[in-house]
Amino acid sequence: MGRRARDRRRQQQQQQRRPERDGGGGDQAGWAGGYPEIVKENELFERYYRELGIVPRGEWDAFMAALREPLPATLRITGYRSHAKEILHCLKEKYFKELQDLEVDGQKVEMPQALSWYPEELAWHTNLSRKILRKSPQLEKFHQFLVSETECGNISRQEAVSMIPPLLLDVNPHHKILDMCAAPGSKTAQLIEMLHADMNVPFPKGFVIANDVDNKRCYLLVHQAKRLNSPCIMVVNHDASSIPNLQIDVDGRKEVLFYDRILCDVPCSGDGTMRKNIDVWKKWTTQNSLQLHGLQLRIATRGVEQLAEGGRMVYSTCSLNPIENEAVIASLLEKSQGALELADVSSELPGLKRMPGITKWKVMLKDGQWFEEWGDVPSNRQTQIRPTMFPVKDEEKLKAMNLERCLRILPHHQNTGGFFVAVLIKKSPMPWNKRQPKIHQKLQQRTEDTEVTAANSNNGSECTTEEPTLAENEESKKTQELQNSDTEQSKKEGVCGPPPSKKMKLFGFKEDPFVFLPEDDPLFLPIQKFYALDPSFPKMNLLTRTQEGKKRQLYMVSKELRNVLLNNSEKMKVINTGIKVWSRNSDGEQFGCAFRLAQEGIYTLYPFIHARIINVCIEDVKILLTQENPFLSKFSSETQKKVKDMAMGSIVLKYDPDPEKPDDLQCPIVLCGWQGKTSLRAFVPKNERLHYLRMMGVEVFKAKRKEEELESKMMEVQHRLAQTEEGMDVEDKEHDLVTKMEAEIGEESSHSPVESSAMEVENKTEDLDQSSKNANSHVSQESKDTDANNVKD
Repeated sequence: MGRRARDRRRQQQQQQRRPERDGGGGDQAGWAGGYPEIVKENELFERYYRELGIVPRGEWDAFMAALREPLPATLRITGYRSHAKEILHCLKEKYFKELQDLEVDGQKVEMPQALSWYPEELAWHTNLSRKILRKSPQLEKFHQFLVSETECGNISRQEAVSMIPPLLLDVNPHHKILDMCAAPGSKTAQLIEMLHADMNVPFPKGFVIANDVDNKRCYLLVHQAKRLNSPCIMVVNHDASSIPNLQIDVDGRKEVLFYDRILCDVPCSGDGTMRKNIDVWKKWTTQNSLQLHGLQLRIATRGVEQLAEGGRMVYSTCSLNPIENEAVIASLLEKSQGALELADVSSELPGLKRMPGITKWKVMLKDGQWFEEWGDVPSNRQTQIRPTMFPVKDEEKLKAMNLERCLRILPHHQNTGGFFVAVLIKKSPMPWNKRQPKIHQKLQQRTEDTEVTAANSNNGSECTTEEPTLAENEESKKTQELQNSDTEQSKKEGVCGPPPSKKMKLFGFKEDPFVFLPEDDPLFLPIQKFYALDPSFPKMNLLTRTQEGKKRQLYMVSKELRNVLLNNSEKMKVINTGIKVWSRNSDGEQFGCAFRLAQEGIYTLYPFIHARIINVCIEDVKILLTQENPFLSKFSSETQKKVKDMAMGSIVLKYDPDPEKPDDLQCPIVLCGWQGKTSLRAFVPKNERLHYLRMMGVEVFKAKRKEEELESKMMEVQHRLAQTEEGMDVEDKEHDLVTKMEAEIGEESSHSPVESSAMEVENKTEDLDQSSKNANSHVSQESKDTDANNVKD
């Protein structure tokens, strides 16, 4: 059987199965997320948690009833953006009001409610499931809004309890942050927002290093982070339980990088996610927790090793099981010997209903056998069950741990998922690291190596002070000299990438190197002159992703991330960092500069640009965002005067709100544009255009309808052409059909928001269309990966 025949048969089989899957659930199927056939019962689950007493007396029925209900959809408005208030106003006054008294499939749609514990009303939840949002015609407008604003980075669709850990980290803009198990990236996005709390500071002193062990999920993480356009985020690909120690240059000397804040959201069994991951009902056993406990403890141990003294680490899971929660924290506190303490966060996030951590629990195997202490475990079970899974016996020691300071979130208290959070503060170095600095100094004196000693990479193992033999010394010297020469050479060239002789095994795609521009690079001088860049502009932070050939894109990172990149390229697999600030334009050189501004990085660049800025009024902004290539005559007389004496090329278009006109948009806008001989256009991605138009009160839903009509007519043209008789002039036929179609549409298309992802000069549209396709593929992949990996977030 050929491939096409197999594909046809597979499609037929899927169509035959579809009525079986969709039937039997009635109208409720859409509200339940499309899982009507799964029975939400698990006797072992109920027996286990009843015995542990994690639910207050008299609340068990409400707890189980909540687990059987679908999880409300939640969304979070990006807090650091100056547009946050405008989006919130738009949501409340327009989209939420349209949901009043609306019925879908016979059920009344409840009005969205703000999460009472989330600051500034920036998080909301509704009883609408994803399936209802996607399929219901009445909600199409609201769904389009959510999709478009999510792609812009102005809104994140994120589970309510998933928002808690970043809030409890208490992040400030100067903090160095590590997110150990970051994918799919919703919590990482919150951390980036907190770094950029002050929009007037383009380069905060802090940064986020977001790590994930799964190479493919790292690219999902990149997509999430890139929506926020920050120069302070770096995505790396490592096993969190053995993530390498990094080094930074501090006043000419090498120092180990310790993080001020660490988010340790570990992989877990996910029984707190039963409301959205329906499969957990039939797959749940205690075996999952027993298998994950060791990994969770190793990751948490590695986290506290890399935490700075006085720093804060948040440990979290979407599990209710104490084996994954309190047992891990208790074991960590016990072996820290007083170096760690649980923070009291009872006064933080007022309005959040929480239960205290538990201090007594038992261990159960999947066959229902219980064990109260390690001594009861038979020898043939001691590989499955470990001593760290049991509570501490010593009452005084247990009391000193303050396990009740942990947070347990139960689903029935505020209509959420189940969750666990513990906030740890590091008071002194971990006991197994106390002798490390002495060893580390000796190694530095002998070899000046940038590698970190093995003491930190072996979780919990003590350092040895044995001196190496003479032969080992000679061999290590030669090896170190070779590695140092490679490292120093690459640092001189500003190249950050895997070394010629890689020690670590790389999985997934091979990444291009990160090449910083040399100080005397002739590429930068025309850019500096053309845009009149401020002398304080940090040109040393510019980088490209190629060592040879023409540099097509210029990216930018913060000074602190540059330091990390240059000093750790041989031990760290970097997936992505930096934001695009300039793109090469093939015709740009004739206008005085080969590089045009990129919208992704314009808010970072704008404070340093002193030329080619045009201030525009709100009517001009509407013209720029709704018309593809408007003539100068369409703009206000003030704009025409400013443009008259300006040379052709890339420009900045700035809108400043007028306080005397409160009905107009009240947040500033900075757009990238291009000035031609007779026209002025904006280089802004489609979803960002729609965002600004919505904020200005322009109806964009109809424009979407027109785009769909245009697309359907184009498909009709192609279908007719395919049926053209042999011998006919195909080009004439196509011309006639297109002319007829244009006549039907009239002038509508010239006034609708453009379809392409960015307005490029004529000969560059193909490249940008391709980038738009790539972005769309990322979005579809994101939705698949997020559904498949919901246990993490």
